[in-house]
Amino acid sequence: MAEGDTIKIQISSDSERKLKELLTSVYNALKESEKGYDPISQIVGYILSEDPGYITNHKNARSLIRHIDRDELLRALVKHYLDD
Repeated sequence: MAEGDTIKIQISSDSERKLKELLTSVYNALKESEKGYDPISQIVGYILSEDPGYITNHKNARSLIRHIDRDELLRALVKHYLDD
C-alpha cells in the first residue's frame, strides 16, 4: 500500500455482535460495582488511553475489555452513531 492510500476497515456482523456482548458485560460490571463508577466515562477513558486501570476487575471486566480490538470498536461505534 502506498503512502496516502486509504485503509478500508471491514468488520463482520459476528464481530460486531461479539463486540456488543463484551462491551455490555464490561458496562454491566462497572455499573454493578459498589465503587460508584460512571461506566461510560470509565469505558471512554480506557478507549482513549488503553489503560486497563479504568476498568474494574469485578466480574472479570478488565480481562474482557482486553479482548476488544479498539479499531473495530471505534468503527462500530461511529457506524451505529451515524446510522441512527
